[in-house]
Amino acid sequence: MSATISATSVSAKAVDTLRFATAGSVDDGKSTLVGRLLHDSKSVLADQLEAVERVSASRGQDAPDLALLTDGLRAEREQGITIDVAYRYFATPRRRFILADTPGHVQYTRNMVTGASTADLAIILVDARNGVVEQTRRHAAVAALLRVPHIVLAVNKMDLVGYEEERFDRIVAEFASYADELAGESGGGSRLGGFTPIPVSALAGDNVVDPSTHMDWYGGPALLDHLENVPVGGDPADAPARFPVQYVIRHAEVRHYAGQLVSGSLRVGDRVTVHPSGETSEITGIDVLGTAARTAYAPQSISVRLADQRDVSRGDMLTAGVDAPALTQDVRASVCHLTDRPLRVGDRVLVKHTTRTVKAVVKDLGGATELAANDLGRVTLRTAEPLALDDYAVSRRTGAFLLVDPADGSTLTAGMAEVNCSV
Repeated sequence: MSATISATSVSAKAVDTLRFATAGSVDDGKSTLVGRLLHDSKSVLADQLEAVERVSASRGQDAPDLALLTDGLRAEREQGITIDVAYRYFATPRRRFILADTPGHVQYTRNMVTGASTADLAIILVDARNGVVEQTRRHAAVAALLRVPHIVLAVNKMDLVGYEEERFDRIVAEFASYADELAGESGGGSRLGGFTPIPVSALAGDNVVDPSTHMDWYGGPALLDHLENVPVGGDPADAPARFPVQYVIRHAEVRHYAGQLVSGSLRVGDRVTVHPSGETSEITGIDVLGTAARTAYAPQSISVRLADQRDVSRGDMLTAGVDAPALTQDVRASVCHLTDRPLRVGDRVLVKHTTRTVKAVVKDLGGATELAANDLGRVTLRTAEPLALDDYAVSRRTGAFLLVDPADGSTLTAGMAEVNCSV
């Protein structure tokens, strides 16, 4: 496709947004790939490009080092690595993009979890000279754990292996074999799903924005073309209705329950259930941005009024229809531990799920004695009060939670619930 696009030239029809994350092992060229994507799509401001050219020239480089467009922290520039998650926003005439450029080092796995947790797509980068390495497998496992809907295997540095089709095919086969292993570990239901392999050279620009002239054996799309056309995840308004109450507004004798409708839709007249109490009532009014409405759709922020005086407070969840979440005090989940303080069996923690926070104790760590920073594992919790949980595979919003240190409020662990859900 033509590279004559800009971040401000989006047509009025380009209303959908693709959130995607990048991950790659050390020296796989991830920062260069992201820089090339931004540069060739004309999504870099002139002063940014000039700054990169000056720094590159001061280092004796003949061409701009496009990795500098993403490695923004001083420590990243000095060490030549990516440390923190960097978010970039750009657009083409077809779609808007939110890019989470995540670190590749094993000690920054928690940063990848942060960046990929809301992604519709993950680009896993592989150096064509090295093939699938341990970090590639780790990144694939994280993407599977987080149920990222779409995966791109970007085989980079094809120019350094003579653009060999055989080398590309061998790497794709090895990655596919590991994807099958992940499917087996999840009981036959593939967590990783399918993936799209694309051979690229970030340094030379092959198959990043413009199709390569060096790989006539490849008949698939360039990376940007794929990003523009991959289906964005299902409409949250089509999912079962989930409305965590964030705030109760009292106006005279009427109570308004405010928050974000995270999935599904609610209508005046709908019969709703309050969790965890199990009480039911009927919606008599809905306000969206202060204006009365008959229907609300996710992800709108709304307030609702009920026909009956019910004991509803922050942390409760309203649902409608027969697809109710599981109400449980025994929580099983896959987790990524995020902090340097280890998580151990017997630890007392707080579980933050949507707008609800409850006390809990760690009952089991899948046989492990403890989880250290960046560890992936499994946890069983016993909560002091019931939680209305969906399976993370069904809802990434109401199936996710955080473990919090009750002493200082710091975040300890990110969890993805595994429950028997009726959906």
